[in-house]
Amino acid sequence: MFGLLAEIAPVLGLGASIGAAIAAIGAGIGIGKIGAAAMEAIARQPEAAGDIRSNMIVIAALVEGVALFAVIVCALSFFL
Repeated sequence: MFGLLAEIAPVLGLGASIGAAIAAIGAGIGIGKIGAAAMEAIARQPEAAGDIRSNMIVIAALVEGVALFAVIVCALSFFL
């Protein structure tokens, strides 16, 4: 068992880095889509701008939270 771990040890850093990068890219794409949809909704219904903006901020925070958890898991997999 330890022989297999010794063989894949150099690749663990690469896998953790790729996983963290994918999580960051996914969060960026998600927040971009949220912002685009919110701007389109505000353009269609300007009187609801406050409600749309507050909902957008909450959803963006949730997306960032998921991305942070993904990066933490990748970091833990690198060290464990």
